[in-house]
Amino acid sequence: MIVLSCKSISKSYGIKEILKDVTFSINEGDKVGIIGGNGEGKSTLFKIISKELSYDSGEIFIDKNKTIGYLSQNIDLDLENTIYEEMNLVFKEFIDIENKLKELEIEMNQPYDEVNASYYDKLIKKYTTLQDLYTNKGGYSYKGEISRVLKGLGFLEEDFNKVIGTLSGGQKTRASLCKLLLRNPDIILLDEPTNHLDLDAIEWLEEYLTTYKGTVLVISHDRFFLDKVTNKTFEVINGHVNCYNVAYTKFIDQRRKNYEAQLKAYNLQQAEIKRQEAIIERFRSFNREKSIRAAESREKALEKIERIEAPDKEKDPSKIKFETAVKSGYDVLHVENLSKSYGNKTLFSNLNMDIKRGEKVALIGENGRGKTTLFKIILDKIKADNGKVILGTNVNPGYYDQEQSDLNLNKTIIDEVWDEFPSLTVTKIRSILASFLFTGEDVFKVINTLSGGEKCRINLLKLMLSKANFLLLDEPTNHLDIISREALEDALLSYDGTVLVISHDRYFLNKVINKILELNEDGIKEYLGNYSYYQEKKINPHRFEIIEEIANGKTKTQIKEERKKKKEKEKEEKALKIKLKKLEDDIAKYEDMLLSLQEKLCLEEVYSNPVESEKVNKEIKNIEETIEDLYADWESLIN
Repeated sequence: MIVLSCKSISKSYGIKEILKDVTFSINEGDKVGIIGGNGEGKSTLFKIISKELSYDSGEIFIDKNKTIGYLSQNIDLDLENTIYEEMNLVFKEFIDIENKLKELEIEMNQPYDEVNASYYDKLIKKYTTLQDLYTNKGGYSYKGEISRVLKGLGFLEEDFNKVIGTLSGGQKTRASLCKLLLRNPDIILLDEPTNHLDLDAIEWLEEYLTTYKGTVLVISHDRFFLDKVTNKTFEVINGHVNCYNVAYTKFIDQRRKNYEAQLKAYNLQQAEIKRQEAIIERFRSFNREKSIRAAESREKALEKIERIEAPDKEKDPSKIKFETAVKSGYDVLHVENLSKSYGNKTLFSNLNMDIKRGEKVALIGENGRGKTTLFKIILDKIKADNGKVILGTNVNPGYYDQEQSDLNLNKTIIDEVWDEFPSLTVTKIRSILASFLFTGEDVFKVINTLSGGEKCRINLLKLMLSKANFLLLDEPTNHLDIISREALEDALLSYDGTVLVISHDRYFLNKVINKILELNEDGIKEYLGNYSYYQEKKINPHRFEIIEEIANGKTKTQIKEERKKKKEKEKEEKALKIKLKKLEDDIAKYEDMLLSLQEKLCLEEVYSNPVESEKVNKEIKNIEETIEDLYADWESLIN
């Protein structure tokens, strides 16, 4: 059943046409990925569907029985509420019923008066009706659902009472997403929902949306997320929306085939049109009545041809190429026993790691664990509490800041780049800016007016010009569209320097990275592979051991011998554990017997009877000797 459809929707801002003749339909339960370059009109389309924005022409149908929930990039939260109070607003109906039930309970607890028996009956009936309504609508489960969603999206129990006004931008976005999911609308519109989530929260959201009964439309550049959640892909390009009934990876192949087929048909038709126009022109040149009539006849036939439009072509990506000015030493970074805390909050301690020249390393971990802080310690922007950081010989670091804090918001684009690299000529600067899609008058735009994606491109451009040999990249793919992400990935793959990157982009981590460092409170755990390897290793720790050992220079014979010794050692350790457990059980059993005999010795009928008393004392002595022998055996096994 169709729940949402658009027919010939168009939208312009001044002379710029953002959407033109957009037509599609979405069935109940569809999970649709909306993709396209930055500025192509994806968010505009969502605002039109959610009625936040008018459209110039066309028609929109939305099933009147369906509710819509929209997570935009503009946060709509009461900044004075706590996170939990804001979530409670979703369940106002339940809270109102709870308050009414409390009022009724107070009235019902008043002394009973038979004169008002009918009034009390009404109270009880009203109370029962309200309680049934509360139960049937799920009133007893909403608090658990709030906790489940908040924790799923990365909030800790101690965060629930934080005031929203004190949260970071990313935390506010997460709170807004929680509130939307708790509302449980029939149709969900999500605009870049994974931008401020850590890997655990992204995976939780994927699972939630995969099993969600309603309809989901999601704008995202997270290719891994799109493959996991969606079953349809709508590409917004050059004002059009092209619809594909497959998820992202299959869409790429389908789009290529469709483009090639459409381009071939277009070129064939254009060639035929030119041939017919040449014939018409030749007939006219004869300047005879018969030839002129033939020309006119062919012209009419040509006018009736249904013209094939040229296929939409993606914009060219930024031309990113990272080069190093000098080659670093083999040891690029050594970190030893590093720790950092803020007040009572320990970010990490006992942190040790080494990075070698040419490695492509990812630093992952939950939000708030201190990944960005670690970067700033490495760059000597802030100080660690303990430990040391050593950069190797000829190491020249370059830093990409996800907050774009190193951009001067009051400068123009050209001045921002030129002031940092004054030796470049105007021609060279303009050429480089053009390769990053800043052409013509665009170079004179003030930084403050740019989109997140445009600011990202400027920072990447500056990083490229720095010719650093050790790149520290903090969420470099955030705000970049898919085509720009792919250009960045290709640039890093061909880069001859060293890379340390913080990223939640699993597609990026799979394609570029060859080592993952997982940051925890007590240090770092190393995984020698990409993200899929890391996931598999977390589930099955012994997977890939032979490959890792061969990579470390061991022969298959050595590995086999070590495996044999390891199995023998494990067998011995298992037997030892069984012996220790038996001894500990025996010790506990005899100590219980000893305690029982000692209690028996205190009984009058025992201590007043010499024969019985001597018998019990003898038993106690024997058990004490047994316990002593058992302890001796136990100590010999553990030493």
